[in-house]
Amino acid sequence: MNQAGEILIVDDEPKMRELVKLYLERDGYKVTEAEDGEQALALLQKGYYDLVILDIMMPKVDGLTVCREARKNINTPIILLTAKGEEIDRVLGFELGADDYVVKPFSPRELVARVKALLRRVSFKPSASTGNMLRFPGLTINHDAREVEVDGCTFWTMP
Repeated sequence: MNQAGEILIVDDEPKMRELVKLYLERDGYKVTEAEDGEQALALLQKGYYDLVILDIMMPKVDGLTVCREARKNINTPIILLTAKGEEIDRVLGFELGADDYVVKPFSPRELVARVKALLRRVSFKPSASTGNMLRFPGLTINHDAREVEVDGCTFWTMP
């Protein structure tokens, strides 16, 4: 299967995670699941994901807190997926760093289309916070540090 990217799905409802995972894997994405915000933060500290799909209302640590904390360290696109559809909820989500907001119930095909559109916009652009760093699925090139990371393995070049 051609890997289109790695996505972290964070939702406390197993059936919701399974539905989203099914549609994403059908389109070639590798999917990692987290059942609460605490687990999501731990996974985000350990690994690189191309995109995060994040529920807001979860036990332990809510999705808005995860979004705010994640934005301190990563520039990974985040789609909030939630039953909270009021304007104030959407505005707060965007202010905390979300890139998109999808209200439940939703069309899984539309969610996948939003994932693709968001990844198209960010796939080949260096992040403003990373300076001379380029990130691609499975590849990071850091010009300043003279490092290349391929699937988690870091290589250095001599000056």
